Amino acid sequence: MQRPLTASLLNATTATVTGAVLLALAACSAAPAQDTTAPTAPTGVTAAAGSASTVHVMWSAATDDRAVTGYAVYRQGRKVKELPAETLMTDVTGLAPATPQIFTVRARDAAGNLSPDSAAVSATTLAATAEDRTPPTRPTALRVAPAGPDGATLSWRPARDDTRVTAYDVYQADARVHTVPGTDTTARLTGLRPGTAYAFTVRARDAAENSSPDSAPADLTTAPAPGAPPNTAPTAVTAEAVKGAVTLTWTPPRTTAPVKEHQLYLNGRFATTIVWGAQPPPGPATYTLTVPTTPGSRYTVTLRARLPDGTWGDFSAPRTVVTP
Repeated sequence: MQRPLTASLLNATTATVTGAVLLALAACSAAPAQDTTAPTAPTGVTAAAGSASTVHVMWSAATDDRAVTGYAVYRQGRKVKELPAETLMTDVTGLAPATPQIFTVRARDAAGNLSPDSAAVSATTLAATAEDRTPPTRPTALRVAPAGPDGATLSWRPARDDTRVTAYDVYQADARVHTVPGTDTTARLTGLRPGTAYAFTVRARDAAENSSPDSAPADLTTAPAPGAPPNTAPTAVTAEAVKGAVTLTWTPPRTTAPVKEHQLYLNGRFATTIVWGAQPPPGPATYTLTVPTTPGSRYTVTLRARLPDGTWGDFSAPRTVVTP
């Protein structure tokens, strides 16, 4: 025969159930609140036709109470691009020649909240032309100057083309970071990091998407953050590609002792360590790196020096070369 529960057993059972309920309620109250706040709409949206079939769209970053995780670009109200948060420009391709196009941009966050549409901007693709395989000449006299703590202003002399230059593309470490119409010869960049060495180049582009050779590079080292030490990157870096090799020259940073060791990076990856066993050479240093002999290969090289305290210094401004 089943015995009735005693009072002490009933009290223990009740306490166990009550404790479980309290733990469940505590877990629910500790759960993070759902994110229902959408990012702000992107601002500063621009659109410029780069050819008979492409339009370059750019915008300024949106804000969010947590973080913006990406952007969506819309053409005539239909989404055509999904991009990560760090990308603030894109080329929309495959468009019809001589046709007006309307673009908007929306930001999203990790919870999937979408911002309102940005202001709409329009651009008309260029008229189709006969086949053109002649690229523009390279832009010349590229100069760069600081513009505030995290910006830079570039200027150059215009390129020439057998038809006309439709756009100028600004590159940093062989990655395009900005585009302006072919009628402009200046560009304003933002979002640069403090105490960092940058190298910029510019290419001209025509309506047939032919790009000129790179301009000569222009270097800029941004001011260090307040309280940070000065930049310790090698300077006056040059690179020349010959068959099967890239020859570098540079000036080591000024330190309290001779710099006997450098690291060389190729396309963002460590390639080799350059060590002088005895006294390093006076003045500029030179090193030749062997590379594959594939013609037309692009290589971006950077250097950094080992400082007297044993730490590695800042990276030099990058240099990009093309194998002959």
